[in-house]
Amino acid sequence: MKNFLPIVLLAGAVVLQACAPAATPQQQQQRQHEIACMSGAIGGALIGGAIGNQFGGGSGRDILTAGGAAAGAVSGSRYAC
Repeated sequence: MKNFLPIVLLAGAVVLQACAPAATPQQQQQRQHEIACMSGAIGGALIGGAIGNQFGGGSGRDILTAGGAAAGAVSGSRYAC
């Protein structure tokens, strides 16, 4: 009975997706561009956070990690877009 809810939700999602209108080539291209931008931002945030985490100590390390992640996300987004 526990596995029943995820199956119902998955089936509902499939039915709703089947009812969605087909995307035009321009919409598909826009989606691909958005995915590329998002991937660049996520990758940049991971790399920037990892680099920032190598410096400082205590709460300073946390601040540098967050700052590196933010800077990496911006840089990655700009590079990918």
